[in-house]
Amino acid sequence: MLFQRVKPLDKILETAAKKSLTRQLGAFQLTMLGIGAIIGTGIFVLTAAAAQKAGPGMMWSFVIAGAVCAVAALCYSEIASMVPVSGSAYTYTYAVMGELLAWTVGWALILEYAVAASAVSVGWSGYFMGLVKSATGFELPALLASGPAWSFVGGMPHVDFSHGVFNLPAVLIALAVTALLVIGTTESARVNAVLVMIKIAALVVFIAVTLPAVNGTHFEPFTPNGWFGNGHGAGLGVVGAAASIFFAYVGFDAVSTAAEETKNPQRNVPIGLLGSLAVCTIFYLLVAAGAVGVIGAQPTAAGVQPGSPEFVEQCKALLALGQQPLVCSNEALAHVLRMMNHNRLGDMVGLAANLALPSVILMMLYGQTRIFFVMARDGLLPEKLADVHPKWKTPHKVTIITGVFVAIAAALFPVGQLADISNSGTLFAFFMVALAVLILRVKDPGRHRPFRTPMVWVVAPLAVAGTVFLFINLPYEAKMVLPVWGAIGLVLYFLYGYRKSHLGRGLLEVHEEDSGIPPPVPPIQ
Repeated sequence: MLFQRVKPLDKILETAAKKSLTRQLGAFQLTMLGIGAIIGTGIFVLTAAAAQKAGPGMMWSFVIAGAVCAVAALCYSEIASMVPVSGSAYTYTYAVMGELLAWTVGWALILEYAVAASAVSVGWSGYFMGLVKSATGFELPALLASGPAWSFVGGMPHVDFSHGVFNLPAVLIALAVTALLVIGTTESARVNAVLVMIKIAALVVFIAVTLPAVNGTHFEPFTPNGWFGNGHGAGLGVVGAAASIFFAYVGFDAVSTAAEETKNPQRNVPIGLLGSLAVCTIFYLLVAAGAVGVIGAQPTAAGVQPGSPEFVEQCKALLALGQQPLVCSNEALAHVLRMMNHNRLGDMVGLAANLALPSVILMMLYGQTRIFFVMARDGLLPEKLADVHPKWKTPHKVTIITGVFVAIAAALFPVGQLADISNSGTLFAFFMVALAVLILRVKDPGRHRPFRTPMVWVVAPLAVAGTVFLFINLPYEAKMVLPVWGAIGLVLYFLYGYRKSHLGRGLLEVHEEDSGIPPPVPPIQ
């Protein structure tokens, strides 16, 4: 019975046509939105974590993650152009594989966006405090500058509060962005394109300064931890770093989420997806080459996960000796420039990160509200969650709830571990989209496809295999979060969503007044 609850594609499209969000975004705006969501913590911060896991071999990590993301993007492009509505992978799964699997995907996307916003908040915190220290010499007490270190010993979580308790700056930025989304975001949306340009300019400056100074000896040994961690377990080595680095690419999912607000989505969504991915991949490879080539990757002891108590202890010991390798930096790119005695440029890159990363937090919270919005519209979540504020015209309830949870996670977890947890939900969603494309090719081969995935019977299976491969190579704790989170979601579904589902009750017509609200992030001007 559960798998027979499939929402007809025609009904989804009819619903979207009758009462849809305003279509205002064009190809350039979508590409800028994608670049704005993609370029963020992944390249500004996770470069250090990737260097610890893979050494210079993180160059291959970017290639592997980018390749998996590319085939997933091609699948997204086909199905997003066919089904140009809000909801992203959740809506696609609902139309192809039914309500139960759609719920699991939507629940995973909630994990993805919320934890990703927390990770970016922690990344912003590192750059903010680095800039403040460089400019004024002021440092927060260590206990308020970072969260505790986490590791799993014998399958049980172990928390070390000796080097950090509560990441205060990360909490403040998460709550500030939440408040901005609640009261209205017209101003922030209009400067979003400017912030994207600031990020790109910062990366261009970094590349221009570092590439001429690259020292080839810093790339040796190229894979100090091997391809699979040299027996130290999942999450390390080139492939383990690729599983983490995947976080640096996931912003393109926000482009698909905005499909219902896009002019001519059949043309513009594929352009936005693939265009933003191509631009970001080039930048990532050049930035990684510059960072490693100038000062070296310098991993700490082999087999040590970033963010673990052992890693924190080793970095503290190195700092006591006057050393701060790339892997220990909370502001990797600014740190590289300062090591080159370009202190002013390092501060400028830090300032760019401080200005630009909040826009990524905003985009992640925006994507979160869109998933909640569509799931509530389908009756799987309480419809009150999608209530629109009478004055501000924003879904204030779900935004506030999300913002509080984002702030709590940002306070207590390091950026690398948050990124890995977010990746678990993301990879599952991409896996389901690739399957949906193949199933639709068999079930509905005659349907008009404005964008057809080339060599779909090669590309889609590669996307399926690639997402599974990267998930297997995530650290143990990140892999365990998804099934635990999924189990909680299934309990909620059977307690509420299964009974309240509009599809299950035979309600397929447009039913809410909230689907015509302006989006939390209006079009980029």
